[in-house]
Amino acid sequence: MIARRLQLLLETLYDLDPSCDVGDFLVTDRRHLRGVAPCNDERFLDEQLLMTQTEEGAALSLFIDATVLQRLERHDPECALNEDNLADFCTALEGVSHFQYACWRLQRDHALSLLELETQAEVDKFVLTVLLLVRQGDGAYPAYAFARLFDAARFDARLTPEQFDRYHRAHSSAARYCRFLERRFVSRGRARIEGLLRELRKFYRLGNAAKVDYAMAVA
Repeated sequence: MIARRLQLLLETLYDLDPSCDVGDFLVTDRRHLRGVAPCNDERFLDEQLLMTQTEEGAALSLFIDATVLQRLERHDPECALNEDNLADFCTALEGVSHFQYACWRLQRDHALSLLELETQAEVDKFVLTVLLLVRQGDGAYPAYAFARLFDAARFDARLTPEQFDRYHRAHSSAARYCRFLERRFVSRGRARIEGLLRELRKFYRLGNAAKVDYAMAVA
């Protein structure tokens, strides 16, 4: 299953112990969201992390539209990531990133904010896109990835002011952090992987406001 393989990529990238299997929490039929997803959100989303508090703790589900996953199974991004499957890859990875990070934080009884959830997902999409392209190519750093994922990004016009502010802050701080990663760990078109991994794993373990503050400070 593509969602499990994306989770494994994140676990490997950040040196995480295996946690909740995303496949056990995955919903792919949009009809199952009726009465569960926020009724005040008019957007037609292809992925969505659903969280609620119960007497026994937090309850999670991850929705990724079945058609997105089916296209990724036919055009596997681990074999060839390109313009034909990049959008679907980012959609699915964002959802899995949200799920993985939420589980990691909640299992440690750490606070979790939507801002840090979105910031981490933006970083995850950039870093895994770069690493897959490096692995599939000649080993050279794909400098065009930053412009493709950050400069070309557009925000949904249906976002509420609060949502827009959150997404914009997450996007801006992640972009600044990823530029920092490029400056520090890429030399003459080649990435210094060991140092990059140490930095990314430190960043992943920062929580709440510290993650965004750090991203802005190092930039």
